Amino acid sequence: MTAMLRVVLGDQLSRGIAALTDLDAARDVVLLAEVMGECTYVPHHPQKIAMVLAAMRHFATALRARGVTVRYVTLDDPDNTASLSGEVARAVAALRPSRIIATEPGEYRVRQAMRSWADATGIPCEIREDTRFLASTEAFARWAEDRRQLRLEFFYREMRRKYRLLLDGEAPEGGRWNYDAENRKALPATMPIPSPRRFPPDSETRAVIALVASRFATHPGTLERFDYPVTAQDAEAGAADFLTHRLPQFGDWQDAMAAGTPYMFHSLVSAPLNLGLLDPLDLCQRAEAEYRAGRAPLNAVEGFIRQILGWREFIRGVYWLHMPDYAAKNALGADQKLPGFYWTGETDMRCMADAIGQTLTLAYAHHIQRLMITGNFALLAGLDPDAVDRWYLAVYADAYEWVEMPNTRGMALHADGGIVGSKPYAASGAYINRMSNYCGTCHYDVKDATGARACPFNALYWDFIARHEALFAANPRMAMPVRGWRAMTDQKRGKLRARAASLRNALTEGIRI
Repeated sequence: MTAMLRVVLGDQLSRGIAALTDLDAARDVVLLAEVMGECTYVPHHPQKIAMVLAAMRHFATALRARGVTVRYVTLDDPDNTASLSGEVARAVAALRPSRIIATEPGEYRVRQAMRSWADATGIPCEIREDTRFLASTEAFARWAEDRRQLRLEFFYREMRRKYRLLLDGEAPEGGRWNYDAENRKALPATMPIPSPRRFPPDSETRAVIALVASRFATHPGTLERFDYPVTAQDAEAGAADFLTHRLPQFGDWQDAMAAGTPYMFHSLVSAPLNLGLLDPLDLCQRAEAEYRAGRAPLNAVEGFIRQILGWREFIRGVYWLHMPDYAAKNALGADQKLPGFYWTGETDMRCMADAIGQTLTLAYAHHIQRLMITGNFALLAGLDPDAVDRWYLAVYADAYEWVEMPNTRGMALHADGGIVGSKPYAASGAYINRMSNYCGTCHYDVKDATGARACPFNALYWDFIARHEALFAANPRMAMPVRGWRAMTDQKRGKLRARAASLRNALTEGIRI
């Protein structure tokens, strides 16, 4: 009889994961299972599936090298039940363990399934806190208790104090907590951008890629350029490459976009970090060390630490605090169907075509492309939050519901009514033109709002303000655009709304824009 069955999920590939902390290698069995249900509950990008499965296989190999018994179920195992719960039940029947030990998952639906394992198998199931995160769900709930609004800035300051990062005594290093205002520069045309280190697949990963290609050919995205790190060693090499070669410029240009330049100065750590191949506190401490050594400026290091210590932890806290109700929030009543070009990139809008095109090729886009291009368009056009959630969860390699949903439904779509952000992040084409080089080669004219070739973002922006005028008038942070809308002549407002109606009708009818 096996002493314990220890279940490790595909995004829990950390040597110190809670389910394995007191592992008895002589008696316990670790279960890892590739299951069709997790690959298809949304049509995940083939590179995302390949990355997770390859990382799981390499993690299993590393466990076996330590003398651990691993029950590994491959996707093409003829006895595979296609679900996590089915594989747990099958393992319990075969091994007759005294107990199941697991780590809390990153998605509500998986947690509900995990809570049923004890009744389904007839043995106890211990679900442990995921200690890889720097704020437990209980700690976040205590912080949020009795607060009228949850705001990142105040949470982030407490986390900086707790982990003693970028502090000068008890004050923030440099005298300010946040240097975001310095991180919004447009990229000069001649700025050299170092290529990030990439990781060509080894034989194990190539076998996974072949399997994924045969099983998920209808999913959006391609496999040809797969080179994600799938081991802790490679993930560490990628992080070190960022800290040395791109962190110094990351701050100034973190919001900039350029056609055909997908990575810019970004870290590319989110996918391996969310898999469990990197440690978040270690990344923050090493980034601070670069500042202390004079190799990276404060605005770059603070911005990077804020993304991991602040935003990542804050978003996870919001997710678990408000689920399951959060998944149904639609404060703006958005109901427009998702346009087909989100799945193909076939649009005349240069910014959308580039952001979506690279997403399909790489399973990657950086945070401003996601927020201010694809997310901004979805917000302005009033796209259904359920459909937009499904898209973001499917197409990005780093997307799991705990991190995707609050970023999408909250930050991008303002569908949560202000839980995540105090205002919708809406912008016209002028913002895109300022922060990118997309508009210079676009079919549309970014300086026109109502003509036949006017930038769609312009009319849709003002139509968005008009549709929600009464709501936004009561929000001090939206007062300026509401005043701008009200100051327009009736004729100008009519032209803007007519252009927007034409665009939204084209989206409904599947007409290319």
